Amino acid sequence: MKHFPVIVAVLMLLAGCGQSYEETKRITRQQQREALRRDSAAFKVALMPTLDGLPLWVAQQYHLFDNVGAEVRLKRYSSQMDCDTALLRGRVEGTVTDLVRAAQMEKQMSIQLAAATGAYWQLFVNHNARIRQLKQLDDKMVAMTRFSVTDQLCDVVTDTAGIDKERLYRVQINDVGIRLSMVLNNEIDALFLTEPQATIARQHGHTLLLDSRRMDYRPGALVFNGEEMKRPKRKQQRERFLKAYNQACDSIDKYGLRHFSRLIAQQCEIPVEVADSLPDNIVFPHAGRPRQQDIDKARKWLDGK
Repeated sequence: MKHFPVIVAVLMLLAGCGQSYEETKRITRQQQREALRRDSAAFKVALMPTLDGLPLWVAQQYHLFDNVGAEVRLKRYSSQMDCDTALLRGRVEGTVTDLVRAAQMEKQMSIQLAAATGAYWQLFVNHNARIRQLKQLDDKMVAMTRFSVTDQLCDVVTDTAGIDKERLYRVQINDVGIRLSMVLNNEIDALFLTEPQATIARQHGHTLLLDSRRMDYRPGALVFNGEEMKRPKRKQQRERFLKAYNQACDSIDKYGLRHFSRLIAQQCEIPVEVADSLPDNIVFPHAGRPRQQDIDKARKWLDGK
């Protein structure tokens, strides 16, 4: 019996630990539910580590979203396909994409075209291939994403150069980081890139053969889930989001890209030196429906596929 008090004390301690553990689990579950609730209520936008996301990063970094009362969550993905899938499955309310991808998504859901991002795409050829003209891409491999502006630009290449479409081999590489690494490691003949990855390819001596800007074509776009935007709360969030977005565009226009070099380097996972070398004539326009001629060009091409 002399050990009875000790046994009781141990049992009480274990019971107390058990209650503490159960309490911890209950609190953790509550925190998880609250986090999910807040995430569901927030205005979520998917984007890639490419320069067309800069106004969103600026708005987040400098609390412009907070200042206008918009709770915004930026969801980062490595490819357009992943961003679009997130929108199609209701994980986000918007995404940064291109007009061809937007037209493709319109086959499955209502899409609202909120802004033209000013993004452009460039075709680079591996410097080891010694290709100087588009016609020399006959029987070559080009990294791109199907049913996107890069797929459309592949047709521009074949039509311009008089190449049989079947002899320009389109290799679907959706991840922009992997696509860039392929040309840096001499694993692909040619590829389409936007900024800042295009600057890296240029700095490594790869040959630029085509630039979408020379076609008077502006395919970059910020799009929203059209059905979600009909809901009063989402509509209010959208207006606040776009107000902060426009403020961010004004800041970029006022201070210039180099002012945000560290932010670009961080978000795009590139050296600051590359961010400092970006072309200084890149424009970030206010939110507004893309030009009808650009929308028509994307839809017409997609209808012909």
